[in-house]
Amino acid sequence: MEYQAAANALFDLGRFAPKRGVESTRDLLAHLGNPHEDLTVVQVAGSNGKGSTSRMVERILRETGLDVGLYTSPHLDDVRERVRVNGRPVRKARVAEFVEDCREYLDRRAAGNDSPTFFEALTALGLWEFDRQAVDVAVLEVGIGGRYDATSVCDPIASAVTSVTLEHADILGDTVAEIAHDKAHVAPAGGPLVTATEGEAFDAVRATAGDVLRVGTDDEADVLVEYGGREGIEGAVELTGPDWAVETRLPLLGSHQSLNAGGAAALCRQVGAATGTDVTGAHLERGLRNAHWPGRLEVMGREPLVVLDSAHNPGSAERLTETLESFEYDALHLVVGAMADKDHAGMAAAFPRAERVYTCRPGMDRAETASALAVSFEGRAGTVIETDDVGGALDDALDDASAGDAVVVTGSLFTVAEARRRWTRTPVRKRVPDVETASAVLADADVPEVDVERLASEGVHRTLRVRVEGGRAETLRAEALGAGVACATSGVESTTHDLVDAVLSGTLDGFERLATRLEGSDRGLTRLATDVRGALDPGATTTPRERHGYPWEDGTAVMGILNVTPDSFHDGGEYDDVEAAVARAERMVEVGVDVVDVGGESTRPGAEPVPVEEEIARVVPVIEAITDLDALVSIDTRKAEVARAALDAGADILNDVSGLEDPEMRLVAADRDVPVVVMHSIDAPVDPGTRVEYDDVVEDTLDALAERVLLAERAGLDRSQIIVDPGLGFGKTRHENFELLGRIGEFRSLGCPVLVGHSHKSMFDLVGYADDERLPATVAATALAADRGADIVRVHDVPENVAAVRTVKAARDPDGI
Repeated sequence: MEYQAAANALFDLGRFAPKRGVESTRDLLAHLGNPHEDLTVVQVAGSNGKGSTSRMVERILRETGLDVGLYTSPHLDDVRERVRVNGRPVRKARVAEFVEDCREYLDRRAAGNDSPTFFEALTALGLWEFDRQAVDVAVLEVGIGGRYDATSVCDPIASAVTSVTLEHADILGDTVAEIAHDKAHVAPAGGPLVTATEGEAFDAVRATAGDVLRVGTDDEADVLVEYGGREGIEGAVELTGPDWAVETRLPLLGSHQSLNAGGAAALCRQVGAATGTDVTGAHLERGLRNAHWPGRLEVMGREPLVVLDSAHNPGSAERLTETLESFEYDALHLVVGAMADKDHAGMAAAFPRAERVYTCRPGMDRAETASALAVSFEGRAGTVIETDDVGGALDDALDDASAGDAVVVTGSLFTVAEARRRWTRTPVRKRVPDVETASAVLADADVPEVDVERLASEGVHRTLRVRVEGGRAETLRAEALGAGVACATSGVESTTHDLVDAVLSGTLDGFERLATRLEGSDRGLTRLATDVRGALDPGATTTPRERHGYPWEDGTAVMGILNVTPDSFHDGGEYDDVEAAVARAERMVEVGVDVVDVGGESTRPGAEPVPVEEEIARVVPVIEAITDLDALVSIDTRKAEVARAALDAGADILNDVSGLEDPEMRLVAADRDVPVVVMHSIDAPVDPGTRVEYDDVVEDTLDALAERVLLAERAGLDRSQIIVDPGLGFGKTRHENFELLGRIGEFRSLGCPVLVGHSHKSMFDLVGYADDERLPATVAATALAADRGADIVRVHDVPENVAAVRTVKAARDPDGI
């Protein structure tokens, strides 16, 4: 079964209305062999904060070394986001396999008008996938309520109710106490229910659950939470439990998030006790600090201040207002889009008074119209402006705002998701030399097979893959047709809100005509005109880069590897004293290296981590001795403390093979205003037993890197300073490494410099070069990477690879050498 057919089968279940009870979900799981019965489950319910808490729990438990599944809702761009294992969304192939297993069952139940709902089927998909992946713990965010939610087919070993407000009264009850009573049914059988509720909600939770562990800010709380306010783009928090304490910072701002953190820490301690896992203060500190969760008070810009927050009811609107008070700004520009069943008047009263409110409608059938929403803000803002399109409303707000103002997008996660695409949507230029490649590009975009066969021959031109809201796909196709550009769109028919892939193929003139047509078309497609024009220059990035004088700004730069370690895979022990290392650096500079990359810890398979003090002692004397050489110096480290010491010693660049896993690393880079290499890695050091499956290794790596780039950008770095590395050899097979190498130009779509680290890696076994025979293959790969758009190549053998890079440059521009 093709993915688009499977996804459409799931979305089609949306025609069935929600129903009370877990019987339908239980029956579906029985058909699948009851995959949930052997899972160790954490269940998180609540009116607000349950998604953030679930994410915090997942991230802390992963720090302990456990494999963790996470099920949340709704999604931002892609339904697969709802089901994740160790942070990675469920593969398309797995979704297709799941629906294939269920297809006859779903048809039979639909015929009897007793089909599972969309949410029930997605819950079953999550539990089925977690069982298949043999996760150690599955963290489940409850959908609605608790007693009758589909996730309640499971018996949790730990669970929580984060907060309770008046919501879904038609299903859960007319009072806060009734709603709290329903949610409290997620209580585990063998321990206390964790809760941050207060007042009558807490009384109802305690009466229902019996045994509770209360998270709060007063001395009577079982877990005491102290919020220290905002520190830069993080929030300071101290948590004190019965026999544990932790002090950390959260990427999720606001005092309410500190309560969520307290609940998450308590849940993880319970999981640890039940499973024999040692959940330490260090695990809690690092896990909470790495618990990034899109759309929850994300600071996307500084001048003006741009904030995205998914506040969708009066309670969450109040918390947003409280958190905004920690920022200094002049005028407030509020972009608001909400679902029709929400308390619009209550939300409008809870938001801070704005100079301008831009009401808009996200692409959901159940979204409120901009005009109806505007009524709720009458008298609560200087000016209310109605704009149907979320992207258009954000454009207007940013155009109207001064550098000292604030632009806040809120009202619904769907509104935030559409606004967030301004920063995350990445058009990807494709290299399509033949019909076979064109067919693969179309298939990867989930174009139905019949259209792949019909359109593949038209794809052997300049080709661009873009993502557009489902409701605009047909408009894009019509405009492309009018411009003489072939356009194939995904067969996934989800909602007008979700992103779908579209593949555009045509001549240079055709793309120019399409860009012109888009500028006068649907306002939501006007920004795409810039991306389309970018396709006219195959060597350009999607967005212009600032120039800083870095060597890679004028062509491919060569980074020479200087390992001052006893155990690196290729040259361990050769340069582990200062004198030998300095001599090595001098030789590399003499033959034309642009950057010397100093590393004091090996990331080879099975390597043992090196203590911070020892790593600093290895690298700092070498860096201090070579800073006067005619080359930049890079520090290859995963630890922010080592990075800071190396920069103090004179290093110019940070090279982080963990992809910013140390939460301090991006802040160090931004504070020192230095470039940082962000690598895609599953494990560092590499675990030889790790096997990761990809639908498309390039697309999946691009998507993962896009979010890491955004983290660095939000810390204050420009994309010209964020160097992306696809991580050849880190969680990829030999075939996948060559796929990444061959398509390296696609990573330029992120708007960042691209680094390729391929030197002497085992991937070359595939072409017959083993162990010490890999120099010729390394040089060949360097030439290929340089020709296909790599900005930096990281290598051991400098003279040979400098020659390869210079040869490629000469072939492009003989007069420029």
